[in-house]
Amino acid sequence: MKLTHINENNNPTMVDISTKDISSRIAVASGEISVSKEAFEMIVNNNAKKGPVIDTAIIAAIMGSKKTSDLIPMCHPLPLSKVDCRIEYKIDEQSNTYIIVLEVTTQCEGKTGVEMEALSGVSIGLLTIYDMLKAVDKSMIISNIVLISKSGGKSGDYRRY
Repeated sequence: MKLTHINENNNPTMVDISTKDISSRIAVASGEISVSKEAFEMIVNNNAKKGPVIDTAIIAAIMGSKKTSDLIPMCHPLPLSKVDCRIEYKIDEQSNTYIIVLEVTTQCEGKTGVEMEALSGVSIGLLTIYDMLKAVDKSMIISNIVLISKSGGKSGDYRRY
């Protein structure tokens, strides 16, 4: 089996995408963070000491998507045409579970996919929530970071659900 990030000299290399066709690429990823009731109420009431948690997390998710190639070795820099974020709240007061779900959609016209950009955006957005609330809740859990779907390119479409 030939590894795509190892060249003929057995050294790391960036995959050559120069012969690939440009196509519309879209990826959707999501993840969640479980927080305490106190932290959850700060988010919902927009009164965290560090400022607006959700707005800041969305900006961080967009920035994280845009900076993916600076963070992941051999990841191609992509001219993203869209990064969209969606937040959902899940509450189960019976089990004392408070969850914020972050979904990030990335899009571009390019020669390689935008899955890593969507996944990076989710990760950075959730880490930002943790950072902004860690003084109140150090027990937060970031979990379930997954690729939901992707379209475009030679490998075709993928849908988790």
